[in-house]
Amino acid sequence: MVVKVIELLSTSPNSWEEAAQNAVTEATKTIRDITGVDVIGFKGTVKKGKIVDYKAHVRVAFTVE
Repeated sequence: MVVKVIELLSTSPNSWEEAAQNAVTEATKTIRDITGVDVIGFKGTVKKGKIVDYKAHVRVAFTVE
């Protein structure tokens, strides 16, 4: 078995967890057999003292056919 890993950046207006999930959800549209996700880091955009944009940097692993 061979596994390939790609890095993705995703955003959400609601949470870091949702941002990470958005990356996986979008990846499943073009990639089959996703086996895992590794969250590398989180960032956010702050305006007027509030987080208004949550960002997730993830690695997605999938098997190569």
